[in-house]
Amino acid sequence: MPSFTVQGRKTLPARGQPWSELQQALSALRSADTDWRQGRASLDVYYAGEDVLDVARRAYAMFISENARAPHLFPSLQRMQEDLVQISLSLLGGGREAAGTVTCGSAESAMLAVCSAYRAFRARRPHVRRPHLLLPASAHPVYEQAAEIMGLDLIRVAIGGDYRASVETLGQCIEPETMMIVASAPSQPFGAIDPVEAIGRIARERDVWLHVDACIGGFLAPHVARFVAGVPRFDLALPGVRSLSADLHTFGYAANGVSVLLHADPDDHAHQTFEYNQWPKGTWRSQTLSGTLAGGAVAAAWAVMHYLGETGYRALAQRVMHLRDRYIEGIERIGGLHVLGKPDLSVIAFGSDEFDIHAVGDAMQQRGWQISRLSNPAALHMTVTPVHDQGVEAYLEDLGRCVFAVRK
Repeated sequence: MPSFTVQGRKTLPARGQPWSELQQALSALRSADTDWRQGRASLDVYYAGEDVLDVARRAYAMFISENARAPHLFPSLQRMQEDLVQISLSLLGGGREAAGTVTCGSAESAMLAVCSAYRAFRARRPHVRRPHLLLPASAHPVYEQAAEIMGLDLIRVAIGGDYRASVETLGQCIEPETMMIVASAPSQPFGAIDPVEAIGRIARERDVWLHVDACIGGFLAPHVARFVAGVPRFDLALPGVRSLSADLHTFGYAANGVSVLLHADPDDHAHQTFEYNQWPKGTWRSQTLSGTLAGGAVAAAWAVMHYLGETGYRALAQRVMHLRDRYIEGIERIGGLHVLGKPDLSVIAFGSDEFDIHAVGDAMQQRGWQISRLSNPAALHMTVTPVHDQGVEAYLEDLGRCVFAVRK
């Protein structure tokens, strides 16, 4: 593909190019990408098979030009969003009055949850000058971003030795200025579900909004809990849980760019709405931050959910947990390695007290594996998905070789 530059800057080509050339150019561009279909990506891709991908692709193509934020033009997409919210609530403990919104991803869900909590807090305690968020150290940095944008303070507290939020520490740190606590289900670094039921009790006692970030586990845990005992609860039915976010593009296996934010109480959901009525065009009202939501992403999520159904999701969940156990067993058989804590779902982190685990990661990358890392404590990290059955044995064999080389 010819390059067009003016003074070092890329410009539009003078003439359009045929698809055959563009397809070749795109293939060349992606040639250096990680081969995730062979299970070589440690996170970011959630692939449930070619049949599921084909359903998502076809549904996306049908609505590729539509904006799901324009219900007056596209009532079909509005209906799909209502269905996605209702299905999500049925999986995640929403009562008859619970409500929700489809968002474009976990970041928008988090921002909207913080915004709703802030407005609810201001309605009750207008005199507080500087409200703050209270988070365990393992919570996602997007809440730092939300606090910065909204001019809020944020306090992070140490987690327990089991890599979960410490109920005692959080309880000790709640102050009159505390407007929100965030719990993870599970945390992205360690794969541990925070003790949401206990945190919910103290949040309710102290009148603090509790948000559960279930963006990874929201559409996996409900199915896993049907065949694995002891999966910690984190759903909206727990007293004290006021909002919950979950990504459909993770273990919902939808196309990228679709998530849900759910509220246990419709009054809390109402705090999410922004309205401006002094615009020459009339009243502008929105429940989200983005003015555009890809219709294709909504349609793909709707189609995949109906294609898989409960039996399909449960079968995939069984596959994922079986693979997770194979990885954990294989890792722990390699001398000098240990898994951090007890992962509840499919996120695994493992380290070593004997050698530099990041040197092992470097060696694995040289063998073509995309490696995710933790810095504190030093560890390697992965999220197991159905596609990892393509690479589990090769991964463990290479891991053993790399550990041997580093120790030697």
